[in-house]
Amino acid sequence: MGHKVVVFDISVVRALWETRVKKHKAWQKKEAERLERSALEKIKEEWNFVYECRKKGIPQAQYCKNGVIDTSVRLLDKIERNSRERQSALAKDRGKPSSPFVFELSGEHWKELPDSLKEQTHLKEWHIHNTLIQIIPAYIQLFQAMRILDLPKNQITHLPAEIGCLKNLKELNVSFNHLKSIPPELGDCENLERLDCSGNLELMELPFEALVVAHTCNPSYSGGRDQEDCHSKPARLSNLKQVTFVDISANKFSSVPICVLRMCNLQWLDISNNSLNDLPQDIDRLEELQSFLLYKNRLTYLPYALLNLKKLTLLVVSGDHLVEIPTALCDSSTPLKFISLMDNPIDQTQRDDGDEVMESEQDRQHFDKEFMKAYIEDLKERESVPSYTTKVSFSLQL
Repeated sequence: MGHKVVVFDISVVRALWETRVKKHKAWQKKEAERLERSALEKIKEEWNFVYECRKKGIPQAQYCKNGVIDTSVRLLDKIERNSRERQSALAKDRGKPSSPFVFELSGEHWKELPDSLKEQTHLKEWHIHNTLIQIIPAYIQLFQAMRILDLPKNQITHLPAEIGCLKNLKELNVSFNHLKSIPPELGDCENLERLDCSGNLELMELPFEALVVAHTCNPSYSGGRDQEDCHSKPARLSNLKQVTFVDISANKFSSVPICVLRMCNLQWLDISNNSLNDLPQDIDRLEELQSFLLYKNRLTYLPYALLNLKKLTLLVVSGDHLVEIPTALCDSSTPLKFISLMDNPIDQTQRDDGDEVMESEQDRQHFDKEFMKAYIEDLKERESVPSYTTKVSFSLQL
């Protein structure tokens, strides 16, 4: 029996495959059009863009306006170009001679202040940040001309009592350190205008009044104390009548400090991200208060005393647990911008070490403050504000 051979017409086979290829290309085209119209594709594009911006250290405020993310490549190029220009300008500034009255120090290789600093008592400003310095020495009392102590993002665990000798001090920034207390002697700095203790995480109170051993501020200080110059006197932060700005956010305050309620010229108070359960009924003592930030606390109601703050123009709270709010606070006819943030807590997913964005609780709190700063700046540009805002946090693992 011979072999059977089936013979096909090659043109028929070719026509069959050409038809299949055409159908597959038509399907691919339709799928591409569907994805182009799909919201999921846009979300994926936005997430990838946000991830890329975060890796490059670009602030969210620069690519997100009124909740809309601009994913245009031109914007990314513009942001990177502006960043390079700023870095170039900073490099040029570093080449210029700095002011003889300003001391600047940064870098994690610094674990203590240089010895030569003690001799530069003419300085009016210290700007020290991102170091591993833990202690501010007692000889700080020698700097009688000091106006600004800018000490954020270090490892400072203690402020010396001698800080009270800085009678001309106007600004103190000790944010994002490791302070657990503030010396009551700070109340002797009666010209202080700005106080920033945010992000220390463990700070629970500000001293209202304490009986302290006062030492005469001696310009010829040599490291010791003359016992004959010592005497007892009450020290209180409520003496700070010139303070207009207080930021004690991201700590462990369970109530508004009494000394803060006595700061009669206070205009800005940020006590967000603490453990407040309620506000004092005499909160209206702060007659000059204009901006009050209370979000990320445990408040269930807002007192009617807030209505007595006639100069209050911005009030930011977390609305998740609020059950009682004076209706006048939400009246659109008033100049008050009342913002109720509805937080959406999402557990942070684990990332590879190389892609980790938030390395510590302080880093997370710092990013949160930067977000709120940009949000509030945006609010100031609006004629009206939303009745509430939902702040959604999400993380990606790409």
